[in-house]
Amino acid sequence: MNEFMFALAEATAGAEVPEGGGIMAILSQLLFFVPVIVLMYFLIIRPESKRKKQAQKLRDELVVGDEVTMTSGIIGKVVQIKDDCVVVETGEKTRITFVKGAISTRKEKISN
Repeated sequence: MNEFMFALAEATAGAEVPEGGGIMAILSQLLFFVPVIVLMYFLIIRPESKRKKQAQKLRDELVVGDEVTMTSGIIGKVVQIKDDCVVVETGEKTRITFVKGAISTRKEKISN
């Protein structure tokens, strides 16, 4: 350990420390992190907010008769829409109530 400390002290003995290094160090770190944050925004945050807006639009435009696929994979026809719930008919007289957030895709109204 003493040999390492001695070698470290010897190696850094001739190193020059620039004047005002504190401000320059902070600026150089900021110049590195700002593009990283901007990149994260465009790769992660922005696409996620777009997906949330599309999903909300899908749920808002939902009407009785639409064929929907739930996140669980259940496919059915919307027969009733409540405030935050949807009643879906999956077969003959088989009705299941889901929250609107469980809807993943929607087809337009099925013509009878």
